[in-house]
Amino acid sequence: MTQRILILGAAGQIGTELVESLHGQGNTVLATDIKQPSDVNFPTDYEIVDVLDRDRLHSVIAKFKPDVVYHMAAILSATAEKIPLKAWEINMQGLINVLELARKFEFKLFWPSSIAIFGPTTPKDNTPQHTIVEPLTIYGISKYAGERFIDYYKHRYGLDIRSLRYPGLISWKAMPGGGTTDYAVEIFYEAIKNKRYVCYLSSDRTLPMMYMDDAIRGTIELMNAPKDSMKEASYNFAAISFSPEELSQEIKKHIPDFEITYDPDERDELAAQWPRSIDDSAARKDWNWQHRYDLSKLVEIMLSQIAKKLEKST
Repeated sequence: MTQRILILGAAGQIGTELVESLHGQGNTVLATDIKQPSDVNFPTDYEIVDVLDRDRLHSVIAKFKPDVVYHMAAILSATAEKIPLKAWEINMQGLINVLELARKFEFKLFWPSSIAIFGPTTPKDNTPQHTIVEPLTIYGISKYAGERFIDYYKHRYGLDIRSLRYPGLISWKAMPGGGTTDYAVEIFYEAIKNKRYVCYLSSDRTLPMMYMDDAIRGTIELMNAPKDSMKEASYNFAAISFSPEELSQEIKKHIPDFEITYDPDERDELAAQWPRSIDDSAARKDWNWQHRYDLSKLVEIMLSQIAKKLEKST
């Protein structure tokens, strides 16, 4: 069954590919963001919407009458540390604005959480679904507060709200938008163009990561799963874990003279607070989540597709 789907923050790394995938499935999709129409390229209708503008948000939702809303607008981890109060406002007030409209218009809602909710006191390996959560970044704090808000609205008002704790996401289609794991996209461009990369994370900084195709498919599968199978406010969501050094060694199988050096900065300090691997058994049990891409397959696809992309741009 096709649906009317509104995507807020559609011009971001995840939103861009969500629009493409959901539109490709025959849904009626309205993409929105704060960018000018001349700066975006979507196969769907597009409108400018600031999630902090409650009147504008209300007007668009009242007119479009979505069955499902994907609220992807956010300030990501590394950027958020530079503008913490603005990041809190966008991440939290934006969510509250959407939650209040979900009460009124009763649409199904997706909101992304993150592994950034976990802090230095959280178990690093095979991090459980339910565990110690003491984030020290403004992004992590806002995402954990958001989890509590969506759980409250689910139980208090009976809304259908679903959420995933995204790991680092890797895509060749859209450039990353200020996250701590952006290195895992940047490294491919530099490997192809210059055969060298200076990494801002430590060589052994292992983090949970995922190829974007898995993330988009998993997100849509979550939203299509029966409501009574949703046991968690926000699900642990995982695929593979690797360090910059492990990634570079896999790249060297394709580009033998590729060189990586390390110059850790404040982003490495952020990443040091996060898990090395995630236990997502709840997602696999409740709605049958399964990832498809391992490190070898991911690297092969990224190098191939980015090489084609760079060739077209010259």
